Amino acid sequence: MRSDVHPAPVVAPTAGDALPGDGDAPTPSAGLPGPGSARRRRRLTRGLLVALLIVLSVPFVFPTWWMVSSSLKPMSEILRIPPTVVPQDVSWAAYADVFRLQPFAQQYWNSLYIAVAVTLGTILVASMAGYAFARIRFPGANALFVLVLVGLLVPSEVTIVPLFRMVNSLGLIDTHWPLVVIPIFGAPSVLATFIMRQFFLGLPRELEEAGRMDGLGRWGIFWRIAFPLASPAVAAVAIFTFLKSWNLYLEPIVYLSSRENFTLPQALTQYVDAYGGPMWNVQLAATTLTVLPVLVVFLLAQRQFVQGLAHSGLKG
Repeated sequence: MRSDVHPAPVVAPTAGDALPGDGDAPTPSAGLPGPGSARRRRRLTRGLLVALLIVLSVPFVFPTWWMVSSSLKPMSEILRIPPTVVPQDVSWAAYADVFRLQPFAQQYWNSLYIAVAVTLGTILVASMAGYAFARIRFPGANALFVLVLVGLLVPSEVTIVPLFRMVNSLGLIDTHWPLVVIPIFGAPSVLATFIMRQFFLGLPRELEEAGRMDGLGRWGIFWRIAFPLASPAVAAVAIFTFLKSWNLYLEPIVYLSSRENFTLPQALTQYVDAYGGPMWNVQLAATTLTVLPVLVVFLLAQRQFVQGLAHSGLKG
């Protein structure tokens, strides 16, 4: 049976016809913004954000700038009204007076080696204690950890008198031993222990199981596996412990009495004239020399510091 419906003839495309998928991409409609407009908008947003951040940073940067610039001014220019932001008469005499009026180099060394010793001791004690609280199960572990954290709630002014009597009974007054030993087992170490514990809780247990299969004991697992992986938390602990020891003021006043044993916070208060008034340019010069190492260390390790604090809150 024949069908009366005939198929339509196939027409070959000519050279001027466009095939599907050929040619340029469809142009955007006139009402939609093009890619150039979006790029300009992103640049404008980024520029406004940078300008806002610069304005917000002024209250934090300006005191440091004032300290450094005033250390290069004579006393008459520091007290001038209106004040000058940039020193008009640059003078380096204040930096020479810093070392002339006091044994500042010895005091600088005192603060440096005390801060380094406290930092290393705190890292060692806090890392071992934090690993023990995180991985070793023993009766009363949680209660003991809460009791350790209570040490953060006790102000140092409350314990300074009994600690002074204890140090005096041991004959360690006017020595650096109290400034090294007490902070290692005091409040800075408690906070460091908390940070290390929180970091070790976030480590996969499979790493420890692999270490046991290789024949490592508890100490080997800690020293070869857990501690090397805890470098972000160690960096955070090192920074805030170093800063705490470097800026320590109350305890050196209580334990130290000779200028040769002074630390930097004590030494900064000794730059006074014959009438007991502060020598502002000399004090600011000494303060500038004091904050430079801490500023450099923090700028170099700020990424590890933030990363360590972020990891410390992963698990409770």
